Amino acid sequence: MSFTDEFVDIIYDLYKQPLSSELDGVCRQRFLDYVAVAISGSTLIKERIENYPGLFCQHQPQLTPVLGLNKYAAAETAALLNGMSAHVAELDDGERFGMVHPGAPVISALISALYQYKLSTEQFLKGIFIGYEATIRMARLLQPELKDNGYHATGPCGCVGAAMGVAAARDFSKSQMKDAFCAATTSASGILKVIRENSELKPYNAGQAALNGLTAAIIASLQFNGPGDVLEGDQGFIKMITGKEQLKSIDGADVQLIKRAYTKPYAACRHCHAPIEASIALREKHSVDSESVTAIRVITHRFAAFKHDHTNIENDYSAKMSIPFSVAVALYVGRASVYEFTHKYISDKEVQRLTKLVKVEVDDELTNLVPEKRVAIVELTFQSGEKVSYQVDLPLGEPENPIDKSMLEAKSLELLKYSGIEEQAALGLVEHLLQGHDFTAVLDNLVH
Repeated sequence: MSFTDEFVDIIYDLYKQPLSSELDGVCRQRFLDYVAVAISGSTLIKERIENYPGLFCQHQPQLTPVLGLNKYAAAETAALLNGMSAHVAELDDGERFGMVHPGAPVISALISALYQYKLSTEQFLKGIFIGYEATIRMARLLQPELKDNGYHATGPCGCVGAAMGVAAARDFSKSQMKDAFCAATTSASGILKVIRENSELKPYNAGQAALNGLTAAIIASLQFNGPGDVLEGDQGFIKMITGKEQLKSIDGADVQLIKRAYTKPYAACRHCHAPIEASIALREKHSVDSESVTAIRVITHRFAAFKHDHTNIENDYSAKMSIPFSVAVALYVGRASVYEFTHKYISDKEVQRLTKLVKVEVDDELTNLVPEKRVAIVELTFQSGEKVSYQVDLPLGEPENPIDKSMLEAKSLELLKYSGIEEQAALGLVEHLLQGHDFTAVLDNLVH
């Protein structure tokens, strides 16, 4: 059996398992988080895309809602734009072992499939489950070589997950799933350099993964066959993307990795979350007056420090990727929500002063703890010479330190309110996504 066959067999075995009531609930919570994040994220890119000629259409059969824009578009266009909106606010879910964001590409592709193929609720939720399982497995297989070689795992691995999620939702055979997998690996891409300087392309990695995953499943349904083993060999995907002949084994079908996904409480790169949490804890514990702070050290692992230590903040994208800015605004405001990563605070003189004070240091012992722990220690020095510090081993939202259902609902309601949705409508949306059926009806209501 080839490595590709082994991977597809595991995903197909998971697909054949009935979706338990517990997994049904997990998938619904993932969907709720996605919808709230995507709608709020759309507000950040709306002005640039809503008037693009020919991009949107009136409601016709097989057109898909573009969340937050009150418009419909072709399935492929909607997958791209929804994927971007779901990632732009840096509030979408992820999985730390794979260093990947599954929800944005997987669910964006599935919403297009929901409308294009008239999926049932059960098919749609099964697609979410399988899409997450494939995304996270692929990322775990390839990390940390993937990141070290400059790839943004959400691009290549999210593309694979989106394709497999759509394939599962459409009840593909095992051979069709393999063809979808091969097509997805052929079009998988996404580089990490887009997080640097004033680049705004990081959300594009998630959007193109949704688009490419959706089209990979379409190609497979048209019976375009892939190679016997697209993963291994001199010209296989693994060698091309990591430079290595062999990697670790794949998690089996007895493991449900969707349960390992974290939920983000803060609107920044996940590597900023432990420093944010430590800063908020210090602020509350010691009643910190920011003006009395004269030095800030952040001691953490190399994956967090690399390209996340910049103090020159050029826009909100740059702010969300910066540990120094995240720490500064958390100390100054006591929050790190979508409201704090804006021009108001980027231009604030005290936040700028605090940002410049932050020195990010790599600790080899903390690096050795990754991915079991993602530790950050924040140390403050005051004018008096006093020093205080706080350590976070795993930030809020990880399965070991979870955000519960009520906290998720509160996050979703805050983001929906931020997006201009009235409270009663937001409450109804949350209830329907967690308990209801006919997801097209609730998504259509968002448009109308």
